[in-house]
Amino acid sequence: AGAKDDTFNVLDLTEYTKNRPWWRKMFAPSSGSSAEKYNVATQLVIGGVTGWCTGFIFQKVGKLAATAVGGGFFLLQIANHTGYIKVDWNLVQRDMNKAKQQLKFHTSGNKMPPEVKSRVDEVVIFLKKNVILTGGFAGGFLLGMAS
Repeated sequence: AGAKDDTFNVLDLTEYTKNRPWWRKMFAPSSGSSAEKYNVATQLVIGGVTGWCTGFIFQKVGKLAATAVGGGFFLLQIANHTGYIKVDWNLVQRDMNKAKQQLKFHTSGNKMPPEVKSRVDEVVIFLKKNVILTGGFAGGFLLGMAS
């Protein structure tokens, strides 16, 4: 009787994906620079439309968030003034001083953690490869914010 060979090749996905950019992991190995796939006009249209949509939504959500935060502070001030709530200003001052010290400590080094630096480098490479798409997005985003 014929003996079966039960050997398998094992692919270690952690090693395979360790040195690959995040967009290739997400979109597939064939997705690289959009400059390789689309002409300039298509890239500008795609970038412009997505940028405009993002800017328009960002503007609307920003207005809503600003209204909510401002209204919340206004209501808190009214409640404090009428006596519904009492603010321990000494505690607020102490917490603010702690926060200032922590910010001074974290910004004194001015060094980015390696994880952040590697992500920033990946984004910069992506933006350089897709400069037309990025330019269209930026223009569309500004138009969306203005509309």
